[in-house]
Amino acid sequence: MTPTRTAEVSRNTAETRITVRVDLDGSGQGRFATGIGFFDHMLDQIARHGLIDLDIQAQGDLHIDGHHTVEDVGITLGQAVYQAVGNKQGIRRYGHAYVPLDEALSRVVIDFSGRPGLVMNVPFRSGMIGTFDSQLAHEFFQGFANHAFVTLHIDNLRGENAHHQCETVFKAFARALRMALELDSRSAGAVPSTKGSL
Repeated sequence: MTPTRTAEVSRNTAETRITVRVDLDGSGQGRFATGIGFFDHMLDQIARHGLIDLDIQAQGDLHIDGHHTVEDVGITLGQAVYQAVGNKQGIRRYGHAYVPLDEALSRVVIDFSGRPGLVMNVPFRSGMIGTFDSQLAHEFFQGFANHAFVTLHIDNLRGENAHHQCETVFKAFARALRMALELDSRSAGAVPSTKGSL
């Protein structure tokens, strides 16, 4: 019987109060309240296109800006995914995806390597997308990579509209995450590494 790959993590600081619930084998259901509308929309892309059930509730110091909230959601989601994936037995480990949206095209490649790292090349055409500072996309993915212990490469290959650029990044991330976390029926529950652990 396959173990349940779920987790619930709370992170409370002087700047934010965040709770993340995740089911890696869900159906793409999501519930989000971060106080940043566009960010909620992007988190919904992760759930829907990653087929991950996500519940993310966040209260942050938005009277300053969205930085702490977005970064801390990335950190907390990374911690939850790390807990839920467990010892990584049987997962594919690697995932990649290309996603277009009109003129924009992005590529994301992920490795559940146990070694956190982010390489991100996204030349956003606008500093703000609604009330979302486009620079914060990097902070979100940095927080996630550091705490999920994944290597993550993100490239926006083309795009003129910042909304489209960002949405293709989040959708490609979701699809790559889904691929990497899938259980491989051919691996017989083995850890996908010659070292025997990740």
